Amino acid sequence: MDLSRSPLLTDLYQLNMIQAYLEHGKTETAVFEFFVRKLPRGREFLVAAGLEQALDFLENLRFPQEDIDWLRRTGRFSENFISRLEDFRFTGDVYAMPEGTVFFPNEPILRVVAPLPEAQLVESRLINILHFQTLIASKAARHVLLVPGKQLVDFGLRRAHGAEAGVMAARASYIAGYAGTATMSAGELFGIPIFGTMAHSFIQAFDDEISAFEAFAESRPEGLVLLIDTYDTEAAAKKVVALAPKLAARGIRIHGVRLDSGDLVALSKSVRQILDEGGLQDVTIFASGGIDEAELKEFRDTKAPIDGFGIGTSLTTSYDVPALDCAYKLQEYAGVARRKRSAGKATWPGRKQVWRSYDTNGRMAGDVLSLETDNQPGERLIHQVMKGGRRMGPSPSLDEVRNHAAKNLAQLPEPFRQLDPNADYPVEIGATLLQLTKEVDRHLAQLEEAAK
Repeated sequence: MDLSRSPLLTDLYQLNMIQAYLEHGKTETAVFEFFVRKLPRGREFLVAAGLEQALDFLENLRFPQEDIDWLRRTGRFSENFISRLEDFRFTGDVYAMPEGTVFFPNEPILRVVAPLPEAQLVESRLINILHFQTLIASKAARHVLLVPGKQLVDFGLRRAHGAEAGVMAARASYIAGYAGTATMSAGELFGIPIFGTMAHSFIQAFDDEISAFEAFAESRPEGLVLLIDTYDTEAAAKKVVALAPKLAARGIRIHGVRLDSGDLVALSKSVRQILDEGGLQDVTIFASGGIDEAELKEFRDTKAPIDGFGIGTSLTTSYDVPALDCAYKLQEYAGVARRKRSAGKATWPGRKQVWRSYDTNGRMAGDVLSLETDNQPGERLIHQVMKGGRRMGPSPSLDEVRNHAAKNLAQLPEPFRQLDPNADYPVEIGATLLQLTKEVDRHLAQLEEAAK
């Protein structure tokens, strides 16, 4: 079974509600939107990701017989309801921001328009897909902006929260501008460039370091990178210098060395000096080991001679901000605008669009959030991508998505590119949306009064 497409990858209350909807005839068209309520501390912007997997889930949504049989055995649901699930398909329309688009609070990155039971069923899995990849792409974008021109590689599978998370983190970080990943499955599934060197265990398995280097070079000569901090880093760098001519005589070039521990700023400078004095000016230095924004900023500010970075736990767990305050909320049902008014969780009603304006330098200048029927200046960010449960056309390639993300990051105002925590991006609420909100509130007040 492909768990990623399972209709049971949902919450019990979704099926509880759907049975009640069906029994009470609540099957008219519903509009749900996925958005982030507010930015967490340490995030000045977000990068949309996960749309491709969301569309794949919707397009292939089915209840296989084994799921139907299991639901029947639970005894939780009526036979009529279970029978209706046998023919269940997603038949709705989807509108979305392209993956790689920079967005801000309350701006929907995905809208589902479908019969209420269908739109309700897909809530949990859509949040699961969009939240995680958006979380990781937004984290990776910060790394990319901190060290422009440096090679960044995802090293995070082993500490990701599950197999799917590890693979999707590789995809999301590649969208944001990472050069590639160490995760083989991501290379197979998405064509993402894969990178890898060796572990300390390989060095330890040999009686001496230089024998380990030589053996590895003979077996894996292409793009050769040697790990040099198992014992004495500077001594190992000197061994690399001594070994280089011997390998060169066999047609093997040392591409780089990797540092994984210690004072990486100081070590990178001393290793760079040893390599340069040994005639290995073209050998790169790659660093890994607990690296996050603070370390990248230090490497940049101290001009540490490090050419690339492998980033693991901090990327795939996004451990400074492990979750976003996101939601998938009903905005319209049966042609009537709806909104939630809970304290701290109120929503803007209706089907919405985001218009983005740019300054004379091509940088983002501000957004307007309003009803899709409004007419605002600027670029429309939300587009229809699915009609009647089927994609409207081929999805963009991953490299096209990556290029779109790079363009968006380049268009950020400079304070955002510098990750200034005080940067403030203007998102204006359109007059027509404000007016609709007042009308919805007035209507709800009248209904409440009539019910007394």
